[in-house]
This record gives sequence, structure tokens and C-alpha cells, in this order.
Amino acid sequence: MNKKRILVVEDNMDTYELVRFILEKNGYETFLAVNGREGVNMAIQQKPDLIVMDMSMPEMDGWTATSFIKHDAQTSSIPLIALTANALPGDRQRAMDAGCNEYITKPMDLGELVEAIQYWAHKH
Repeated sequence: MNKKRILVVEDNMDTYELVRFILEKNGYETFLAVNGREGVNMAIQQKPDLIVMDMSMPEMDGWTATSFIKHDAQTSSIPLIALTANALPGDRQRAMDAGCNEYITKPMDLGELVEAIQYWAHKH
């Protein structure tokens, strides 16, 4: 069986390395985009099975990138998990309104992250 491919859009390398380690340990292939603009481009080029999107990034934030991905016919069906330090009231709804399928706050519960990824990676 082919490994599910997950695009991680994250500007913090420590967070990316942790997420990558957990995902690869669970049998997923990961690749990185370091900002929202690169994330949109890689989503279109690579057609991952799932996207894990940081919401606070330079150049193009995750809210904007998610909106681009969800409004492009080539990428709109790719499940997307918001991974964010933004935990203000209304942020979860804002993420869902932008098109996120799941919303996980940092510091993340790794078990919750793996469960969400296992669920959504197999929905695509």
C-alpha cells in the first residue's frame, strides 16, 4: 500500500521536525512548505492526501492559504488540519469558515494530532 503523503505548512522548524517525526513513525510521508504561498503552490503541484497548516506565518498566513486551497478546484477536496497557537475565542470557527476540517492548538497533544491525521488522511 502506498504511503499517504502529507504536506506540512509550518515556518517553525522545531514544530515541523516534531510533526514529521510523529507522522513518519506512523507510516506517513511528509514534505514541508515554510509559508502559506509555498503551501498553496505545493498543494497544487503535489496533490497531497492531507495538509497540516500552521495559521500564523510570514508572507501569507494560514487563513489566506487555506482559503486559496479550498477555492481551487484542483485542491479543494484535500482535507486540511489547522495547527495553531491562536486559541482566541472565535479562532476555531474562523478556521472552519476558511475551510479547515480540523483545528488543533499548540502546544499540541500528539495523540490528538495522530488521531486527526489518521482520520482525515484516509478521507481523501
